[in-house]
Amino acid sequence: MRARLAAFLTVLLLAGCGQLPGPDEPTDPTPAATATGSDGPDGTDTPEEFASDIKSAQTVAEQYWGQVFKRQGQRFQPVREVIPYEREGEVDCGRDPLPRNNAAYCSAGDFIAYDVNWAFGVFGQIGDAFIYYLLGHEYAHGIQARLGIQKEFTIQQELQADCMAGAFIGDSARARQLTLDKGDTDELARGLESVGDDPGQPWFAEGSHGTADQRINAFANGYQDSLKACDL
Repeated sequence: MRARLAAFLTVLLLAGCGQLPGPDEPTDPTPAATATGSDGPDGTDTPEEFASDIKSAQTVAEQYWGQVFKRQGQRFQPVREVIPYEREGEVDCGRDPLPRNNAAYCSAGDFIAYDVNWAFGVFGQIGDAFIYYLLGHEYAHGIQARLGIQKEFTIQQELQADCMAGAFIGDSARARQLTLDKGDTDELARGLESVGDDPGQPWFAEGSHGTADQRINAFANGYQDSLKACDL
């Protein structure tokens, strides 16, 4: 199992968890079915490698949360399915069609779904480490559903999921279930900044996820202090 997440927390702490360099301007994603030959930042250029990383991230997440629930004397039920889709409306959640350029956990069907072309584009532009964050974040929403957690505001739900994703990656690395390699700090920093809300987004608005700094801090807190930092 591979996750390329070298010294992420150390760099964040040295940087004071402040503003980090943003990603290059996004380009149109290459459809996974037709992708060929253009190496990503760390050689991530094939649909096969992308599919392998998605599956590995899912497997490690299931192992991690299974162990967490077992320590609490509770039975763990994995998220039912992880579904790739290509077109808007191809997958719906409680009769609401999922849009393009998106990944989401659907509590109505207990599944994670993601736009495969968009995710493959991120994979090629930013790197494979971000795939582990993406899956970890959505899996965290599945855990929130299992624990009956429903925050008052969307941003609270999302930042808690970022913290839980950080705990998943940090704890798995410390347990040697994930291997830390050189070069992934920039991948995760760029990726987390790319999913931050636009400046001026009201924090209490429906759909708010948090600024880049808030999301980086939430992830780093979970990475360093495990789930105790996540207000579960």
